[in-house]
Amino acid sequence: MLSDSTILVTGGTGSFGHTFIPMTLAKYNPKKVIIYSRDEMKQWEMAKLFAGDNRVRFFIGDVRDKDRLYRALDGVDFVVHAAASKIVPTAEYNPFECIKTNINGAMNLIDACIDQGVKRVVALSTDKASSPVNLYGATKLASDKVFVAGNAYVSDYKTRFAVVRYGNVMGSRGSVIPFFLSIREKGELPITDPRMTRFMITLEQGVDLVWHAFEDMEGGEIYVRKTPSMNVTDIASTVAPQAEQNIIGIRPGEKLHEQMISSEDSYYTYEYPKYFKILPSIHEQSKDPLRIKDGVLVPEGFSYTSDNNKEWMEQEELGGWIEKNKDKLLNNGY
Repeated sequence: MLSDSTILVTGGTGSFGHTFIPMTLAKYNPKKVIIYSRDEMKQWEMAKLFAGDNRVRFFIGDVRDKDRLYRALDGVDFVVHAAASKIVPTAEYNPFECIKTNINGAMNLIDACIDQGVKRVVALSTDKASSPVNLYGATKLASDKVFVAGNAYVSDYKTRFAVVRYGNVMGSRGSVIPFFLSIREKGELPITDPRMTRFMITLEQGVDLVWHAFEDMEGGEIYVRKTPSMNVTDIASTVAPQAEQNIIGIRPGEKLHEQMISSEDSYYTYEYPKYFKILPSIHEQSKDPLRIKDGVLVPEGFSYTSDNNKEWMEQEELGGWIEKNKDKLLNNGY
């Protein structure tokens, strides 16, 4: 589907873009991939990685600027929406700015994609959008809702919108593994709570889920990949076996366990071999055979959280992954 197409990635200089773009170029050979972001220095650094590849283009712009989005989306077939204000404490202290990017920016993108005739849009979401307890999660829940509802604004679904949701991305910039690696020589690692668990998904698996969403979507679906969980103390022990673990307490806005699917979503959630799919609760779309396909409705009250997961990652597996990706991780993540 993505072959010989034009793809635009908002926030494309982030961890996801650095993985999605080379993987997509290699697998699909698109006509053009446009990185749309507002940080010119990050674009300049990223451009060095693709020097000589005329398929990769860079476009300075902000999702808050609808006029700039219109210009950037001219002739674009597919969009991945990765731009967001993501740091939980920053969002708590700067709520207006977070709302402008995560909610207003999503609305701008939806309008611009519809008007420019984009075929399909996949928005990246987060576990924090499920039963949110902080402003970042609340804005991402609102963003998810507007992308799901955005399909109703398009006649005959000429432009389709869907969402992919995943939790802790192993090795992404600012995440716990590169953080622990950067301070392990001190002999002490801060642990918020020894009971804390997290989902463990790689960026490559996140990219694969986005590809699948583009292929599978009818419009309005939220895709959740099945991934293993791990206790934060086991992560710390894998990174620095000899380090002392210092319990510092849960930070404001932080959850003990990640949640991808709430029990309230169970009425509209279908299970597949490698993922779950939350269907829209509006317009009877949760009963649409084209959206359900071969899925099986989960039991009433089902939830998907990092502590009730059936699959768990062993320390040996994580250790092998860290060794394989050591160079990237020592540079503070992907």
